[in-house]
Amino acid sequence: MPVDVESAERFMLANARLLDRHLLAVLLHDAPVTPVLDALRAYRNPDGGFGHALEPDVRAPGSEPAATLHALEVITALGELAHPMVAEAAAWIATIADPDGGVPFVLPAAAAYPHAPWMVPTEGGSQLTFGIAGALWQAGSHEPWLRRATEWCWATLKSPDELSGYLLKFALGFLDQVPEPARAAAVIEDLRPRIEPDGSISVPGGTENERITPLALSPKPGGRSRALFTDDQIQADLDLLEKGQRDDGGWTFDWLGWSPGQSVEWRGLVTLQALETLTAHGRITLPRAV
Repeated sequence: MPVDVESAERFMLANARLLDRHLLAVLLHDAPVTPVLDALRAYRNPDGGFGHALEPDVRAPGSEPAATLHALEVITALGELAHPMVAEAAAWIATIADPDGGVPFVLPAAAAYPHAPWMVPTEGGSQLTFGIAGALWQAGSHEPWLRRATEWCWATLKSPDELSGYLLKFALGFLDQVPEPARAAAVIEDLRPRIEPDGSISVPGGTENERITPLALSPKPGGRSRALFTDDQIQADLDLLEKGQRDDGGWTFDWLGWSPGQSVEWRGLVTLQALETLTAHGRITLPRAV
């Protein structure tokens, strides 16, 4: 069955956050990006970082690495690479990074607020280091911390067998953006044994049958990480994504839903992401009339 874009939009209007509704308007109707940036500022703190449940699984008001990564992803996806919020977020990340450049997964203050069971502090740098470094390289950042973070990423990638599913996903995002294409391509090839025959990777400790699929590992056509996947694997995953639209018009997620607010926010996010991915791969043609 073809994707019902109108039903998806109705789902978003009924359920999604204001930020994601503005992003949908940009995608569907070529709406201006200013309302998106204005909505994003509501999640920003005076220190330059982002919080306030911008990352639905950690709901502390204070700035958090995961929320700040999400903000950077929004800004770079809009093409607003020189926006002041990028430099301000990068400067905040530098204040909470470890001396070796690694970024914590969660800050201790988040424990006082509702959060997913897995959103707890860990020792040393986390997978978010890859994600944030990749987003800042994409933005052309000149933050001095980025060089230390990049060395952390390269050092961590020297032991690919130790990369968990989500760490691998974020690592591929970094390798798609870091300005060393030959080195990145070689490391991507070293990661091939971690990918299962269908192009996915399991998530140990996740929900039953939780997997990270080829499109989640390499969401954009033309990325360096696409070298890991065959056209058949990508097309099969696109078929599954199309079939994933629910009767209410939205898509859903396969990780733990631990609160009603978190669940409805994630459904809005993954619905937006599904429409973006299917559009980027030519599976749907979106309406453009406002």
